[in-house]
Amino acid sequence: MTAQRTLLRDLSSSIGQEVLIQGSVDVRRDQGKMIFFDIRDRSGKVQCVVLPGSEAMETAKRLRPEWVVGFHGVVNKRPEKNVNQNVQNGDVELEVKYIDVLSEVAELPFERDADVNLDTCLNYRPYTLRSEANKAIFKLQAAIVEEYRQSLRRQEFVEFQAPAIVGGDAEGGAAAFKVGYYDHTGFLATSPQFYKEIMVGPFERSFTVAKIFRGEKHATARHLSELTQMDFEMGFIENELEPMAVLETVVRDVVSEVGSTHKDIFEAFKVPVPALGKKFPILTLREIQKILGVKEEDDLVPEDERRICEWALKEHGSDFVFVTRFPTSVRAFYTYEDPSEAPYSRGFDLLFRGLEINSGSQRIHNYDMLVERIKSRGMKPELFSFYLQAFKYGLPPHGGSSTGLERFTMKMLNLPNVREATAFPRDMNRIDNLLSN
Repeated sequence: MTAQRTLLRDLSSSIGQEVLIQGSVDVRRDQGKMIFFDIRDRSGKVQCVVLPGSEAMETAKRLRPEWVVGFHGVVNKRPEKNVNQNVQNGDVELEVKYIDVLSEVAELPFERDADVNLDTCLNYRPYTLRSEANKAIFKLQAAIVEEYRQSLRRQEFVEFQAPAIVGGDAEGGAAAFKVGYYDHTGFLATSPQFYKEIMVGPFERSFTVAKIFRGEKHATARHLSELTQMDFEMGFIENELEPMAVLETVVRDVVSEVGSTHKDIFEAFKVPVPALGKKFPILTLREIQKILGVKEEDDLVPEDERRICEWALKEHGSDFVFVTRFPTSVRAFYTYEDPSEAPYSRGFDLLFRGLEINSGSQRIHNYDMLVERIKSRGMKPELFSFYLQAFKYGLPPHGGSSTGLERFTMKMLNLPNVREATAFPRDMNRIDNLLSN
């Protein structure tokens, strides 16, 4: 028997040879006295056949979908009339000689690719992650993260690892989860913000892909309690337009790379690759409210975000639109406000297909100004003493942004709920299992 495993993508180069393949039973089909199996591994799929009289037949009769097996057999070229050039390994077939059962399977709750409601899907997540749709979602998500990193590296950013446990709420406002930390109290980080600003000191340009935690009691299709943020920060800027330009480059790189490499996934989900236009439109909050004919508020409601994205696609051929000049009072305390532009800040959001996926700004870099801002928000500067060291010892004018990976993935494929773009979602009702259970 052949002992070394052959991946399914390599079978076409092994015609006439005896091989060992290992994978999971994808489909079983009984035709007369023959049994056909589609086997899948990380590299693809292949059709296998167990012929009458084969030593493998008795074991083959027991096999069902999801059983994990090793098939020893001979790679045969398919007869010309049975060749299917549209599928992987459509020109070969494995004639099974011997079957090694690596793992038997309990009765399945439903067919793997069945269309079930979201709660059922998440309740059986270890199983439903194997579906073709879910594999596609998270393959796409992995590609988003990879190209995000590569784009920033090309722009001379240095990656660092941000902590998940902090001594206080990193945003100074968002609800944070308390954790027991030896004989003290710590918090789960709500943002890597402070740490990426600190890293501007040694590197000028820094970025991180970090897990963050938000304790607000949201139960919407766009909120999670644990999420992944893709953050960067850059020094020696004149205004917020510079980090916005870097962000646009990153998003363009991600969409272009993922759109070309995984065109099949967009086609499977019947979603067009996001439109980039010549340049992402940049509109102030007040300009958007005027375009939409809505009253002036301090932020956009979800319906406003949806409508202005429709406008941007129609008028500028872009699924993305920047929103700038929010009132300083509603932005994070470290957001810079130029006196000549008061009461508006140098903050910005990036909307994508009707949803905010990114928030950023130019930051306050002056130590005294930052301390005063902290005090004006009713917070205690001494609680931020570690962070404030970076400013006390000198930081250049700087700014950056934070992109939500799950929201970005969600809108790439126009999924209706952010939990579908999260392999293992945590929200106020679920940590793997529903908390009500």
